[in-house]
Amino acid sequence: MAYIEKISPDQAEGVLKRIFQARSKAAGRLWEIIAVQSLTPETLRESLRFYGQVMFGKSALTRAVREMIAVVTSQANECHY
Repeated sequence: MAYIEKISPDQAEGVLKRIFQARSKAAGRLWEIIAVQSLTPETLRESLRFYGQVMFGKSALTRAVREMIAVVTSQANECHY
């Protein structure tokens, strides 16, 4: 398994701390995909904005179809969704 350096929630400060708190509250836990981007909080913030637009923004695809694409992609990549 690859090792990715990351900042733990108890060491997070500023923007990163606010992101960790918001994502933990929304999901009930801090997902690893968020934690592995912790060294670059500004990039993490933009990644979350992009995800939000892809999943919740205006689209010809329904939300169900978007979720299905995410599940199939995660399965193909052998990632837990």
